[in-house]
Amino acid sequence: MGSKYTNRYSDEFKRDAIELVRSSGRTVTAVARELGISSESLRGWVKKARAAQDNGSKPGAVRAADDRDEELRRLRKLTAEQAKTIEILKKRCATNAGGCFSVVE
Repeated sequence: MGSKYTNRYSDEFKRDAIELVRSSGRTVTAVARELGISSESLRGWVKKARAAQDNGSKPGAVRAADDRDEELRRLRKLTAEQAKTIEILKKRCATNAGGCFSVVE
């Protein structure tokens, strides 16, 4: 499962906060303090939005980037689980007298 802080803020809130940074000319830290959120969170949102804009994407690309990040986390977790399973099976094969692929008659 994801962190307990996943999706703490709505997409609309994130878009509004990003727009406030862009239009106000104030620093990310100042805007974050005014909104009562972490400056690092806001900085990450702004960075993702800029990257999406540089790639010619639409504002919804922030959501797509979040989805890609979540999918990447899921796949990394799955890969780690599969690596553990492979290690267990290797150890099991090493301890079997006949090996893992011996034919039983």
